[in-house]
Amino acid sequence: MSRLQLRPWRLLSNPPRGIRGLALLALMALSLAAGTDCPCPEPELCRPIHHHPDFEVFVFDVGQKTWKSYDWSQITTVATFGKYDSELMCYAHSKGARVVLKGDVSLKDIIDPASRASWIAQKVNLAKTQYMDGINIDIEQEVNCLSPEYDALTALVKETTDTFHREIEGSQVTFDVAWSPKNIDRRCYNYTGIADACDFLFVMSYDEQSQIWSECIAAANAPYNQTLTGYNDYIKMSINPKKLVMGVPWYGYDYTCLNLSEDHVCTIAKVPFRGAPCSDAAGRQVPYKMIMKQINSSISGNQWDKDQQAPYYNYKDPAGHFHQVWYDNPQSISLKATYIQNYGLRGIGMWNANCLDYSGDTVAKQQTEEMWEVLKPKLLQR
Repeated sequence: MSRLQLRPWRLLSNPPRGIRGLALLALMALSLAAGTDCPCPEPELCRPIHHHPDFEVFVFDVGQKTWKSYDWSQITTVATFGKYDSELMCYAHSKGARVVLKGDVSLKDIIDPASRASWIAQKVNLAKTQYMDGINIDIEQEVNCLSPEYDALTALVKETTDTFHREIEGSQVTFDVAWSPKNIDRRCYNYTGIADACDFLFVMSYDEQSQIWSECIAAANAPYNQTLTGYNDYIKMSINPKKLVMGVPWYGYDYTCLNLSEDHVCTIAKVPFRGAPCSDAAGRQVPYKMIMKQINSSISGNQWDKDQQAPYYNYKDPAGHFHQVWYDNPQSISLKATYIQNYGLRGIGMWNANCLDYSGDTVAKQQTEEMWEVLKPKLLQR
């Protein structure tokens, strides 16, 4: 329990001044209103996780109960992007895994230091009330390099980290970044400053066709060379590899082809995005479990692109339109995961764990196990 919780009357009789003082008072007020009943069968399961693993397996969960079938022998952190589930929190803690909040806020609302302090106080209180272990800050908004939001975002990460570390022992604060630091989707962030300020960055090595500057054709969600170039660029900025967790996609993109050539080139509609003439918005995201069900009825069967080191297939819909689906499988993920070992990254994770088939069907069960297995460091794979 923090000094704030133990001695609130001292703060009221002698209130602290300045922005930090406002944050402390807000935290105090929220903490006094917070419930204290542990929902777990054993009270110790409501205590924060203190252990810091050597290798991070960072899982995003978007709701429902599929988490009961996850490979908990590997998971170190679960970021809950769905409805809060106290049963998930209790179970994760029983397995020694952290459960963290989603943190998202409009950047124009946190330029003012007092507004930042208020937002942080609310998030810390929510984490305490729900017996959670930190926060994953997922802000994917445009930022101009010369705007006030540029510095405000870095300040938000630093202040959030400082407050969480102070208020919840052993807590973890992470920040999601694009696959490359080169202003992807007009996101000019202070990447080195943010990396220094938080525990680590989750690198979203997917949606890499969000801005297509060349031909408007379907391509891999996370091409091998392009993905690794992004990590090289982060490391060249003097960001410690131990501050980087590789995020891989457990979903793909289904593109409707305006034309599908004999050599499998799928021309797609021009859907601009943040300045680029074409984007993956021309397609739709498809979870791995649906891809595995559809591939057997495709007109091409599973194909492998040697340049992008990624699988794809073609199919025809009931209306007679040709489609091309690009995705990642154990083979493509394994190639990228090797980089983690070779360059000493902090770990691996995925968006998102709900994308697999946990129905128990014999074929699906094997496919799901293979996707979890490939996350393991090479030395631990059977």
